[in-house]
Amino acid sequence: MVAAPSGAGKTTLTRALLDADPLLSLSVSMTTRAPRPGEVDGIHYHFRDQATFDALVAAGGFLEHAHVFGRSYGTPRAMVERELAAGRDVLFDIDWQGHRQMRAALLQDVVSVCILPPTFAALEDRLRGRGDPPETIAKRMAEAASEMSHAGEFDYVIVNDDFATALSDLIALLTAARHAVGRQVGLADFLADLSVTKGASHDV
Repeated sequence: MVAAPSGAGKTTLTRALLDADPLLSLSVSMTTRAPRPGEVDGIHYHFRDQATFDALVAAGGFLEHAHVFGRSYGTPRAMVERELAAGRDVLFDIDWQGHRQMRAALLQDVVSVCILPPTFAALEDRLRGRGDPPETIAKRMAEAASEMSHAGEFDYVIVNDDFATALSDLIALLTAARHAVGRQVGLADFLADLSVTKGASHDV
């Protein structure tokens, strides 16, 4: 689960992580905003109208949902549960509010990372470099201050000062999480087999 203020490099990092790890699936969020040029339904987002979104909320169909910048966003429950049941890891590109809801919904089966910029000034420079209008930059900087104030709620924090280093750190966290005892499916059976083998060798 990766969160970051707008402009910190979260999207670029998570896409690179997906390219580096074929066993990782991206959770595709649902949104009520209109598609931007080049965006494809079902790949970038599931684009739905507000009525459809609200009906899914009422039916308990989201693991998390929020209203951001005048639009609704949410993580559909069915896809995530299907991937987890198949033994696959799922990557969530999410905000701090979604992180709270997801941790409550999935209990301990969550590893969360907050991506931060090296400085507040660097974050503003990145937003200006994207060509956003001044009013949008001001709004996103205010949101960034709020987002970063919740960094302490996450399991890990990565400062994205150098992209290659930040990506290497993100890959290392994923690898370590997969080796946690509680997440290794079949570990008990594997240990039991080792015990049987050890006993057999002593009998020879």
